[in-house]
Amino acid sequence: MTVESVKPTTREASEPCEPPVAGGGVPLLGHGWRLARQPLAFLAQLRDHGDVVRLRLGPKTVYAVTSPELTGALALSPDYIIAGPLWESLESLLGKEGVATANGPLHRRQRRTIQPAFRLDAIPGYGPIMEEEAHALVERWSRGEVLDVTAESFRVSVRISARCLMRGSYMDARAERITSALATLFAGMYQRMVVPLGPLYRVPVPANREFNRALADLHLLVDEIVADRRASGQKPDDLLTALLEAKDDNGDPIGEQEIHDQVIAILTPGSETVGSLVMSLLLVLTEHPDQADKIRAEVRNVVGDRPVAFDDVRKLRHTANVVVETMRLRPAVWILTRRAVTETELGGYRIPAGADIVYSPYAIQRDPRSYERNEEFDPDRWLPGRTESVPKYAMAPFSVGNRKCPSDHFSMAELTLIAAVVANAFRFEHAPGSDPRPRNGITLRPRRLLLRARPV
Repeated sequence: MTVESVKPTTREASEPCEPPVAGGGVPLLGHGWRLARQPLAFLAQLRDHGDVVRLRLGPKTVYAVTSPELTGALALSPDYIIAGPLWESLESLLGKEGVATANGPLHRRQRRTIQPAFRLDAIPGYGPIMEEEAHALVERWSRGEVLDVTAESFRVSVRISARCLMRGSYMDARAERITSALATLFAGMYQRMVVPLGPLYRVPVPANREFNRALADLHLLVDEIVADRRASGQKPDDLLTALLEAKDDNGDPIGEQEIHDQVIAILTPGSETVGSLVMSLLLVLTEHPDQADKIRAEVRNVVGDRPVAFDDVRKLRHTANVVVETMRLRPAVWILTRRAVTETELGGYRIPAGADIVYSPYAIQRDPRSYERNEEFDPDRWLPGRTESVPKYAMAPFSVGNRKCPSDHFSMAELTLIAAVVANAFRFEHAPGSDPRPRNGITLRPRRLLLRARPV
């Protein structure tokens, strides 16, 4: 599909025209105020104004895309690159030379470097580590204490990512520092995206100082990790070894900055998104005990009385469907941006060169035009024979095209295993002070999830 092939469905094809402007902007901040205060509702309402809508974020005009067909065209077209408000807000963390932010030949070379670590036939090699970390959760939670699910979810996602992709005991002592730094950074980066006040974020107020401390500590951690691996002289078959031995297009070793940015890209986006999804999964198990019961029954039917193992994951079909439905209704990656590299057309509307485009997987995946009972949690909608009614690109939690997340199979296996292990061991209930309302940062997750785990 090309951008030019996607035409508006509500009017005759004609010369490209300007998209409508969304209402509700305020002086100076434009629509950034609503994006900061009620982003999910605001983005979902944009579909009522058209498939492409103009927004104002501070002084900038941004184009919002609201239909699955056009988000697919946007992701697949070479006329749009990874850039825009989201990526600008992440640049201080991810740099410009990591696979998450690079474009063109650099991005293609970097994907070739990291892709072998995420091949489908490589995933079982990570199984023992995933099992160990998932069962460690059960052991820790058996004490009957109130669980701070934010800390627990990010701890397990960071540890699995680090231990699988950068093997070494040196990660154990640093997992907590990484978790703490990421929590501060991703909250601050969302604010910088929707309210782009530029120099004001350099004013030494407490929030900015805390953000800068967390950013400095994370970059220091990455330098320590790379230095420790080099000093050890070890070369395990992992992603960090692949990076340290990678060559550029001239056959020379890649630069230190690229290695640094690639390690950041391994540790941060993956850990943040998986950690957020683990939180949402635990919320689902708490608020939908019938689904927890179904997972438990499936586990016992497949596994029996022994502990759940990685090799069981492919047989746990209902558990996997619970994970997919959680990603539909509570996607960690809920907002994305692109930039037009040339003047082009999208859905019959003119998109000028250099324009920033924003779209929301959260809004797309809850669109009543795409899903019956769109707000209802129903894992069975992903059973064979029922998915044909879902429009193409209406469910793409790992994106599509050359920006598709390379760790999609890794993450699905990890999330399915964790869901099976914890649901088989506990029933969950909210503890005093728990606040399950959505918290909007660069990722979407519950605000403050405090749970009690009751053994089954």
